[in-house]
Amino acid sequence: MDDILKNKAIKEENKKNIKLNADHELFKSHVPVKSAFIDTDPWRVFRIQGEFVDGFDTLAKVGPCISIFGSARTARSDDYYSAAEKTAALFSKIGFGIITGGGPGIMEAANKGAKEAGGLSIGCNIELPFEQEPNKYQDISLRFHYFFVRKMLFVKYSIGYVIFPGGYGTLDELFEALTLSQTNKIEHFPIILYGTEYWKGICKWIDEIVLEKHASISPNDRKLYKVVNDPQEAVDYALKIIRKEDFISKACR
Repeated sequence: MDDILKNKAIKEENKKNIKLNADHELFKSHVPVKSAFIDTDPWRVFRIQGEFVDGFDTLAKVGPCISIFGSARTARSDDYYSAAEKTAALFSKIGFGIITGGGPGIMEAANKGAKEAGGLSIGCNIELPFEQEPNKYQDISLRFHYFFVRKMLFVKYSIGYVIFPGGYGTLDELFEALTLSQTNKIEHFPIILYGTEYWKGICKWIDEIVLEKHASISPNDRKLYKVVNDPQEAVDYALKIIRKEDFISKACR
């Protein structure tokens, strides 16, 4: 009995004398804490870096692509859904990959059009509290936590944007592309707005208020985008700019 008590006392003393170190802290039993490392900024940096690496590694060899944007809420019965599907199919048939945000609505239509036309269909999905469920028409499906990582991949791996009617997210993509083009951060690839009826209000505001009344942009900035009303018109305009600027050979270097 005395030996048992003695051994127990020795063990307790040894526990007190353990010198804590990084390995000891790493391998000790997990105890949930309110401020875990995975919730800290250093961990977020690693996650951001990981998303960039995954995106770059996956898309590095896909070839020339067109990004198509638009509302996640567009119904399959909507004319814009059909137009997005046809536009993507036309681009796919002449060798372009199609990149979308990977969700429903216009994004689904574009991925569907590309896939069914035999083209490469790519979805850059984002985690959202509502709306965003990956559509089933993706050959390559990436998933992101951070909008800015996702948006950079759209810009980096596209040589043209076709922007269908959409909400704040679509407008964000539009104005970011216009800003990057205006400030020469990217080459002036074609930025195409689909649907005069939808875009005429914002185009009027840009012309009359932003440009004419306040001179907040220059006349040349107004030439950074074009409004079209037909899938073939979108393809023809994109090809005109792409060929003029030799974007395809640049993208393949």
